[in-house]
Amino acid sequence: MADVKTAPARPSNPQGTAGKPKNSSNFMVNLIVVVSCIVVGYLTWKFVLGNEGNFHDGATREKAANNLGTMYQGGFVVPILMATLLTLISFIVERALTIIKAKGKMDAGEFVRKVQYHLANKNVDAAITECDKQAGSVGNVMRAGLLKYREMTNNHELETEQKVLSIQKEIEEATALELPMLEKNLVFLSTIASCATLLGLFGTVMGMIRSFSAMSQAGAPDATALASGISEALINTALGISTSFIAIIAYNFFTTLIDGITYGIDESGFTLTQSFAANYK
Repeated sequence: MADVKTAPARPSNPQGTAGKPKNSSNFMVNLIVVVSCIVVGYLTWKFVLGNEGNFHDGATREKAANNLGTMYQGGFVVPILMATLLTLISFIVERALTIIKAKGKMDAGEFVRKVQYHLANKNVDAAITECDKQAGSVGNVMRAGLLKYREMTNNHELETEQKVLSIQKEIEEATALELPMLEKNLVFLSTIASCATLLGLFGTVMGMIRSFSAMSQAGAPDATALASGISEALINTALGISTSFIAIIAYNFFTTLIDGITYGIDESGFTLTQSFAANYK
């Protein structure tokens, strides 16, 4: 890959150079999304859940009148968990839109069969047209390979094995550009799946500390503080577990879709190299 002779001719170099500001832009977008979710989570906890109408005692906020008031009594961990949930939902929507687009408008298996048919008839232009119709990651990789495929059919200097290797290299480079786009931001889902449970557990521990502190008071235990502590523990547990559950389901669902797309890319690459080796010996 580091061959000095081939480096100047690689078309991916300009894209790689332009990729740095794009990665920086993606980081800023992700940062804005996370910060926005934190702000929204806090404001929701402070002004929606903490509205005086959700409590029997108004501004004191010690006797919840409904579930919203009970959630507010979960303590400072609740807005953190709410921000985590909002962040999770944001990236689930983003990944869903991206991966659905990457799947394309045509099933990968059907698409590969159509390309095989055109290549068997040595109609490379028709195969490229099918790539445009597919409009997904498999189609993008196949198109890059077909362009090199067409170039190699007119090349009379290289041996067949060298031409096949050139096509395979082009496919690998195109794949290397597509896979990061598919896997981007999945780290947020996997991280939230682990951290949400820990955050919920942390809130639970804080609530239990508050409960036992109320029970340790001299004389009769403070029933209000005891109930508030138990509520804090249970609310944080529920939010943490539910957020983690959604994150695990979403992560596994998206990785399954990505595996299917990756399989289609591998199948398309194998199709191109085998077709060239068979038709242009």
